[in-house]
Amino acid sequence: MKDHPDQLAAAWSELVATARRTVADGLVVGTSGNVSRRLKDLVLVTPSGVPYDRLGPGDITAVDLEGRQIIGALRPTSELPMHLAVYRSTKATAVVHTHAPHATAVSTLVTALPPIHYMAAELGGPVRVAPYALYGSDELADHLLAALRDRTGALLRNHGTLTYGDSLDQALDRTAQLEWMCRVWLTAQSVPGHTPSLLSPGELAQAGERLRGYGQHGD
Repeated sequence: MKDHPDQLAAAWSELVATARRTVADGLVVGTSGNVSRRLKDLVLVTPSGVPYDRLGPGDITAVDLEGRQIIGALRPTSELPMHLAVYRSTKATAVVHTHAPHATAVSTLVTALPPIHYMAAELGGPVRVAPYALYGSDELADHLLAALRDRTGALLRNHGTLTYGDSLDQALDRTAQLEWMCRVWLTAQSVPGHTPSLLSPGELAQAGERLRGYGQHGD
């Protein structure tokens, strides 16, 4: 992959643009959160502690699937174990991790986001909350993988979110949908004297079937 500098440069530019969108969309504050993109056996990843608006074409940071730095002088994100765990265990080509406020709040209240909306089907079903572990630890990566079983997104207790997809756009969209669902549930369950209605497994499954045909590729 290092033999294709134009492809690397384009992928890095897309990654930086996605990272900047997480800030603009209110999903992270400062240098919290991180983004990665897999290109064969190479993983491009945001570096640790560097504001995204300061990243340029010469700041490419990349590791192999074992975490060994292959490109760049900047230290990769401290959450690299989570990103690599996802790439080793799924067919993901992009991962987005944020500290989205509503999702983080929900992670402190429940063990799974209640199925408040049919878009949960886009993430594979009710979104689980991975138990708390120190950020950047292998323990947290293990908890995340368990929460991601048959899912494309998870909440991290007292921490944030992680979603993955076939592209950076898809992974970021899933993060945005997850944050929105958390906001809806928090709003609904805060109304005194009322309990939010939730979708059944059958209703979610039906929505999932419909979503697979959604968009311009559908009928």
